Amino acid sequence: MNDRHNEPKPDVISGRNPVSEAIRSNRPIDKILVARGEKSGAVVGILAKARDRQILVKEVDRTKLDFLSGSAPHQGIVALAAAKEYDTVEDIFAYAESRNEPPFIVVLDELEDPHNLGAIIRTAECTGVHGVIIPKRRSATLSYTVGKASAGAIEYMRVARVTNIPNLIDDLKARGVWVYGADMNGTDYEQCDMSGACAVVIGNEGKGISRLVREKCDVIVSLPMKGKINSLNASVAAGVLLYHAMKGRE
Repeated sequence: MNDRHNEPKPDVISGRNPVSEAIRSNRPIDKILVARGEKSGAVVGILAKARDRQILVKEVDRTKLDFLSGSAPHQGIVALAAAKEYDTVEDIFAYAESRNEPPFIVVLDELEDPHNLGAIIRTAECTGVHGVIIPKRRSATLSYTVGKASAGAIEYMRVARVTNIPNLIDDLKARGVWVYGADMNGTDYEQCDMSGACAVVIGNEGKGISRLVREKCDVIVSLPMKGKINSLNASVAAGVLLYHAMKGRE
């Protein structure tokens, strides 16, 4: 009987040659993980090619590579493949323009749970969102888990990655997009008119949106809470706000 724990994950590319070929073929790659202290010539050459393609490279303990690779030999390097190619912020604006609609965007501030990301992408697609924007670091990425959680919506949603979310918000505001941050102690969402060009910012599952991101938002919106728990799951909160915005755009 095969031990399923020893099987590599579907989005894991293990070993020097497979990783090198994935880079060469322009396969969508979220990040490359390299064993801490690994300095062999082959690995150094692979990392140089990765950086040329602006692929994130992170050093990790070899035990993490062992876990990700299962029984497959990793030779000190692993690539995590993306389920699809990332788009750009310009792609999102171009899509909104092609539909003759004011931009409708979701911004995720360090959302970490891939199931939440998948669920938000699914809801975003259903509510007519033009694109989802995530940070390059400290965020769930377009893994196969996210693709599965999105129930296929990942194929239709433009997802862009940016280096800095606060800078992105400045850019969105300069383009005439009104930015709504979901957080506690804000305006009741039902009192907000989100019918024009808007971006909804959803924060980290535990910490919410960061202080700087909160300060950059035009409006902080909150959902009323009547129970003993004072917060909703990130994807549920996103769903409520996106459907409210969709109704205002009809």
